[in-house]
Amino acid sequence: MKDIIAIKRFKRFLQIEKGLSPNSIYSYTYDLKKFSDFLARKNKTILNASQDDVEQFLFFEKNKKRNSARTLARSLAAIRQFYNYMASIENISNPTVKIETPHFQKALPDFLSIEEIDRLFASISEDDLYQLRDKAIFELLYSAGLRISEAVELKVIDVDLKNKFLKVLGKGNKERIVPIGDEAKRLIEKYLNNSRPLILGNRISEYLFISKKGGMLNRKSVWRLLKGYARLVDIRKNITPHTLRHSFATHLLERGADLRAVQELLGHVDISTTQIYTHLARKQLQEIHKRFHPKS
Repeated sequence: MKDIIAIKRFKRFLQIEKGLSPNSIYSYTYDLKKFSDFLARKNKTILNASQDDVEQFLFFEKNKKRNSARTLARSLAAIRQFYNYMASIENISNPTVKIETPHFQKALPDFLSIEEIDRLFASISEDDLYQLRDKAIFELLYSAGLRISEAVELKVIDVDLKNKFLKVLGKGNKERIVPIGDEAKRLIEKYLNNSRPLILGNRISEYLFISKKGGMLNRKSVWRLLKGYARLVDIRKNITPHTLRHSFATHLLERGADLRAVQELLGHVDISTTQIYTHLARKQLQEIHKRFHPKS
């Protein structure tokens, strides 16, 4: 019972103080619940666990559950954050202080080449109400580097077409101003004038991108639509809305954009999150060098 109360308090802290997304909060509490269940089998609670208990849990997850180093690192991060929080409000020591985070190789995200981007976008008609909407949201994902959640949650009042800026609410409820290009401006204007009013009919919605029913466009719907368009132009990569964001960052860095500027545009709190894209850009440059240099 005490474990449940403590985890609920931590959940409220993540919601109110940290402003994390529902998905992030679910991941934290899911890992803590697993740890709590493991301790219960040893007749212990999460409030009196030791370093040895945490290490045994990680060993169990690795060898019995066959979880990857990435999953173990995520579980340890959740447990560590929980004890950091508890130590700040009660006289409880943090048993994770001396435990090293499991090392894992960060997977490089897929991205599209400029040729693939052009081929994908050229296949989407601007004469169809819904395809025009789709093309506008895809353009924002690529040319502004938005997360899919940021794009579907945009409201009409968040768009300043005159000055070519968006007001975006990112992770942790952090607001940032994102510039958009001429093509994004053109598509949004065309969508607002020619498509959105007809899709909306006599209904009212504050959201920029709307579904056939007049509500906020669903993230899964965008994922499904993008997959469909990619298949039509024979793009075989595992493409998702996040692929367009990855492509945005990679193409900027390939052309010499400053890493800090890309971090700001993406809304990354930690620059180490942005640095993964330098590996993508470096890999692409190596391939170009190998292909075209006479002595490669």
